[in-house]
Amino acid sequence: MAKYGKKAQSQVKRAMHERKTGKLKRGRRGKTVTSRRQAIAIGFSEARKAGATVPNKAGKKTSRTAPRKQDAALSRVRAKQHEMAYAKHHEDQVAKDKKNF
Repeated sequence: MAKYGKKAQSQVKRAMHERKTGKLKRGRRGKTVTSRRQAIAIGFSEARKAGATVPNKAGKKTSRTAPRKQDAALSRVRAKQHEMAYAKHHEDQVAKDKKNF
């Protein structure tokens, strides 16, 4: 099966033509589109609305800071677990020493 349908192709072609002539607008403000990629995206969006064969949009990319924040949170949890395990072990040692006296 084709990745894009004929209707999608014609919509993108029309959007590219409008971009070149300076008639393609975007968003609520209606700013003129200057980017090729933006024009292609608008063409695909209009084709989707018209019911053409177009692949789904790409998923949102995660930022680079998200994994670092997760790593930091995980290291805090592990540090707390280590601290609690050390405290329990220390209590057991103290109790053992008291028994031996």
